[in-house]
Amino acid sequence: MTKETFLHDKHVQLGAKMVDFAGWHMPVQYASIIEEHKTVRENVGLFDVSHMGEVFVSGKDALEFLNKLVPQNITKLDYEKAVYCQLPNQHGGLIDDLIIYKLGILNYLVICNASRIDEDLNWMVRNSKGYDVKIDNQSHNYSLLAVQGPKADELLRKMGLNTHQESFTIKPAKIAGIKVLISRTGYTGEDGYEILVENRNSEYLWDEILEQGKEFGIKPIGLGARDTLRLEAALHLYGNDLDENTTPIEAGLSWSVPKDKEDDYNGKKVITEQIKNGTNKKLIGIKMLDKSIARHEYEVYKNGEKVGVITSGGPSPVLGCNIALAYVKNDKEICTGSVVQVMIREKLHDAEVVKRPFVQKRNKIKI
Repeated sequence: MTKETFLHDKHVQLGAKMVDFAGWHMPVQYASIIEEHKTVRENVGLFDVSHMGEVFVSGKDALEFLNKLVPQNITKLDYEKAVYCQLPNQHGGLIDDLIIYKLGILNYLVICNASRIDEDLNWMVRNSKGYDVKIDNQSHNYSLLAVQGPKADELLRKMGLNTHQESFTIKPAKIAGIKVLISRTGYTGEDGYEILVENRNSEYLWDEILEQGKEFGIKPIGLGARDTLRLEAALHLYGNDLDENTTPIEAGLSWSVPKDKEDDYNGKKVITEQIKNGTNKKLIGIKMLDKSIARHEYEVYKNGEKVGVITSGGPSPVLGCNIALAYVKNDKEICTGSVVQVMIREKLHDAEVVKRPFVQKRNKIKI
């Protein structure tokens, strides 16, 4: 049975085109995907991302337990701070990618991808043997709203936000008189916030944000623009760019894996070996040199040889061209500025290897 978020009826009332996504009935667009994309890049947009999972981890061994689960060193995570993490299996492949927030002493919040909540919970429970830890899935009790764009901060301050937060922090706050947990995080490459609110208050808060945001040019934003925004920012999508056969090093996420973590964790042997000796495949960004679009699972060629596969691809409204992410063999000839080909309808189309992200991120905020 397809699930519905607490805000489902709001999307229908706004005329959204609804689609099935990761087992949820979600809005893909309300009007034009390109216009929604530009709204977030230039003004501010409101997303319903309540399909994401919220799992609270607490107890005497919560820290040791999380350090066992992820490559990142949770010992160094300060109060009210967040860290981007991966959840590897025993072979270093990724069950999911996560954000972990420290809410208090031995009290953490783990945000999971919608399509992986059951797999994540199963893995957590299997790994909890011998640990004094509570794993509390509260996904069904909360809605998650994302307010993203260069005017997001100004809008939420108008609505009562009085905390001062750097990127990747979380704090209790009041928005429009409603108690929430608010983090300065997002999935667009822009500044913005994600607001965790109890379901009973979510419809009121959704309406208030849209009403108070009118002077800032706010629009509701669907999954279509969410995907083009994250692709321009070269942010990974689980199931496309990440899976259980891909390690964080292969995925270009070595920046998020500390080299000096002493605690053992699942997949550590494989991951540390790849850090030391390199990988057989790597993730690259490409820009199509004609008007063709490189889609998921299209093949990539170099000098007539198949060297990889597209994982995510589509138009870049900001750049006015088509872009993609691809896994290719780790060959020094496949580098920034080189040309590869993508097989589209049995014909090879040229593409240039370019640096990631495709557009400059503006989400790193210092206070």
